[in-house]
Amino acid sequence: MISESILQGERVRLRPPQEDDLPTFVRWFNDPDVRYWLSMSEGPELTLEAEREWYEEMRADPARVVWCMETAEGQPIGNLGLHAIDEEQGRATLGISIGEKELWGQGYGTDGIRQALRYGFQELGLRRVDLEVDEDNHRGIRCYEKCGFVREGLLRAHRLRRGQPVNAVVMAVLRGEFERQPWR
Repeated sequence: MISESILQGERVRLRPPQEDDLPTFVRWFNDPDVRYWLSMSEGPELTLEAEREWYEEMRADPARVVWCMETAEGQPIGNLGLHAIDEEQGRATLGISIGEKELWGQGYGTDGIRQALRYGFQELGLRRVDLEVDEDNHRGIRCYEKCGFVREGLLRAHRLRRGQPVNAVVMAVLRGEFERQPWR
């Protein structure tokens, strides 16, 4: 579903994605450098029609909460979501992508993730949020660790990236761990 919540961090604001954002999402997800780190790296180029279908599915899916991430000046820079939300088990999977490459490594992702975790643990009552990240995505792993995620395991040859198998690190943060974070 599209969260109606607007989450304000120190560097970013998370707001509901709008149909007007879809051409920007298509641009991001068709950039080879952005796709390199995403599970969609082996898929075909994204079309606006396909992105509109995703948007409608996402709006109707109660097991997903998705935001558009933007700078304090209102520039959309990426999207972020909690997926596979299982209310009974109290868990979800985090997904994030920053499409504006010139802003990579500047703390926007860390700020956005912290806002989403706060929402997930406090508003949704989750007890666990997990993710999978390519083993060689050192920048991403560092960001997740700053947000309280810990490594739980390794999925060997988990996905293909440009035709080559890539290992994935499984990481998670539990509500109690999140609550002990000094920045919380």
